[in-house]
Parts: sequence; C-alpha cells; structure tokens
Amino acid sequence: MQKTTIQETAVSTKKQRTIPEYLGIVARGICMGASDIVPGVSGGTMAFILGIYEELVDSIRTIGRPNFLQAVLKFRLKQVFQILNWEFLLSIAIGILIAIITLSSALESLLLNQPVYLWSFFFGLVLASVLVVSKRIKQWQPVLFAVLLVGAVGAYLLVGLVPVQTPNDWWFLILSGAVASCALILPGVSGAFLLVLLGKYQYVLGAVNDLRGGDLNAAVPIIFVGIGAVIGLVTFAQFLSWLFKQYHDLTVALLIGLMVGSLRKIWPWKMDLDWLRDALGNFVLDSEGHRLVIKQANVLPDFSSSAGLTEFALALALALVGIGVILFIDRLAARMETNP
Repeated sequence: MQKTTIQETAVSTKKQRTIPEYLGIVARGICMGASDIVPGVSGGTMAFILGIYEELVDSIRTIGRPNFLQAVLKFRLKQVFQILNWEFLLSIAIGILIAIITLSSALESLLLNQPVYLWSFFFGLVLASVLVVSKRIKQWQPVLFAVLLVGAVGAYLLVGLVPVQTPNDWWFLILSGAVASCALILPGVSGAFLLVLLGKYQYVLGAVNDLRGGDLNAAVPIIFVGIGAVIGLVTFAQFLSWLFKQYHDLTVALLIGLMVGSLRKIWPWKMDLDWLRDALGNFVLDSEGHRLVIKQANVLPDFSSSAGLTEFALALALALVGIGVILFIDRLAARMETNP
C-alpha cells in the first residue's frame, strides 16, 4: 500500500502534455543548448527565462530519490518510467543535442568574428529576463533585495576570477565535473567557464580531441568528469528543489542576482588582457588556432569614429531584439496560461 502511494505521488507530479507541447519543450532545449555553446552564458539562465526551470530541477531531483533508486536497482522498468519525468527530460536533451549539432559551428564563428554583436544579443536577453523573472516575486521586501545583491556581487566576482593550476588526479576530475555540472541548472554561471577557473577546460578539451583521434586512453579522464557531473547535477538538484519549496522568493531573488552579476561576463565590448598557457608557458590554442583568453576588461564602445558608431548602433539594435524576444516569450507564455 505504501509503495503504491509513493508511486502515485511521483506520477501525479508529471505534467500531461500533447505532442505539440513536447515540441515546444524541444524548442526550449534548443535555446538552452545554444546558450551552453557560448562561454559565459548558462543553459540554466535560458531555462529560467523560458519558464521550465523549476520543473527541470524537480525532474533531475527525482533521479536521486530513494523510490527511483530502488526501482532501478530492482529492475522495475515500468515503475522507473512512471516515476521519472522522462518525456520532459528527453525532450530537453533532444533540443540541446539539436542545438549542439546545428548551431555550434555558427555560434563559435560569430563568437570569433563578430563577438560584439553576439554578446549584445545575449546581453539583451539576460537583461530583459531579469525584469521578467522578477515578476515571479509578488511582493519585494528589503531582505529579498539584500539576497539579490549578494547573488549579484558573488556572480560578478566569480566571472572575474583568473584560472588556477590544479592537479589532474581522478578525484579532482570528479570534483571538477561536479562543480561544472551545477552550472547546467544555475542561472548566470557557465559550466565551461567553471572548468576554465578550475584549470581543467583545456585538459578535458584535449582528452575529447584525443578520443576523436582514436586514443582510447583519453576516455578515462572524460569518464571521471562525467561521473562527477552526474553526482553534482543530481545532488545539487536536491538542494535547489528544497530551496524552491521552502524559500521560493528568496531563491528566486538569489538567482536573479546571479543573472545580474553575470552581465559583467557578457558585456559586448572587451579588451583581452591575458591568455591561457601550458606548463611550459606556451599559449594554448583552440581547434581553430586562436589563443584562449582567460582575462578580459570591459571597455566602453568606440564613439570616436564612424565605424565605431555604426558598430554601437547595430549592437544596440541586437540588444533590443534580445529584449523583444524575451518580452514576446513572456507575453506568449502568459496568454497560454490564460487560454491553454
């Protein structure tokens, strides 16, 4: 009797959707995947903007729950699929995969060749999302503003840190994977950027490239990072889901603060100050032969030339497009709630 109750409770938390609605979830996954491709932008931010954040956290949280783990260990596949919100998670995963396959080269090219315009669009997205998400708190109080400020300052300082030298031992690879995976569901923080801070971005990237080249030994560090990512994602989701249920407004205020602080990272105009180097002091290059920047300073646009003014006008237009996209999505979501 108790097992039935647990199972029914788990099933009842799953939303019943139609095929067009799941296609909409796939589209949201594409937006998340596109955000994850760009360093400094988090897929968690996009999930927050698109209104699926709390369901995503709760769905991931289910994987670490005792009733789900018991069903897996006892090979009760039917119960596993009943408990897990697998349709939602699969739709998100398909969308992220589509984005990685179809958009990664285009976004990487824009990041290299037209960074100001790409950052401007994302700056508009995040700026508007702060305003939209803030409406989820019905009544702002001084303590909420204080929490928002803490989150903003924390994110601002975090995205300005310089990478450190760290060991390549198995335990640190697991730790790195766990820390980086938290960014998947933490708005305002990029998983790739956290790997850079931990000194493991180039190491993991090199292992992936070696594995593509046929070196099976390169799979070992990737496996350790993957194990850490699963552990970190599931355990962090438990904590985040608990925060939402117990302290919803405080949690939303903190996440909004993280998004505000992350604007430092995606400010369009930057000056490169330092680049990633290996143990011998040589510059580390990406797959396109470009040096990997690890430290930048935000600068003002160039208003002294016609080219600079033209660039600023186009960047401003793209930022306004980003703001318009979020406002349109927010109005569309509100209309769908009113007339489902």
